[in-house]
Amino acid sequence: MNTTWPPSPAVPTATRRGRRATALGLAALALMLAGCATPTPQQYAAERPVLDLKTYFNGRLVAHGMFQDRFGHVRRRFIVEMSAQWQGRDGVLDERFTYGDGATERRVWRLTDLGDGRYEGRADDVVGTAQGVAAGNALNWRYTLALPVDGRVWEVQFDDWMFLIDERTMLNRATMRKWGIRLGEVTLSFTRLDP
Repeated sequence: MNTTWPPSPAVPTATRRGRRATALGLAALALMLAGCATPTPQQYAAERPVLDLKTYFNGRLVAHGMFQDRFGHVRRRFIVEMSAQWQGRDGVLDERFTYGDGATERRVWRLTDLGDGRYEGRADDVVGTAQGVAAGNALNWRYTLALPVDGRVWEVQFDDWMFLIDERTMLNRATMRKWGIRLGEVTLSFTRLDP
């Protein structure tokens, strides 16, 4: 005669506790790793020169850039001619893109300095509002862009980082994602043309 059947209620309770503890441990580890993997602008607060968006994006600028897919292949090259001006806390950045295949595009950003290193940006193809945070020589923009792809429009999330190198040069690297999947990266080098 088997005296262990049915199993004791203590065994499932202990098993549930063990599974729950394991699940909580894995969730905590995932959060910890996600926190370590995501830089914040505050990590660059001591870096110089300090990026002041209203100073850098003022006058004429040019940028050279490329889009690389998630495998690292260069899919598009482009040049952006820009003009920017500010009135008080509101600015306009007019971007005119010329791609390697001759295609052109224009995006006009309406920027607002919210104070304390925070900015908002709007453009016709931006879904909602772009949120920017600056500290030290760095600025991080997060926004969703409506991109035309093969006759359809995709809403693509951008994690956009700008780093001021000197008073005339800024580097920009943006990661593009859709449904959480990394699609590729945009890399740009900006040069201020006006002193």
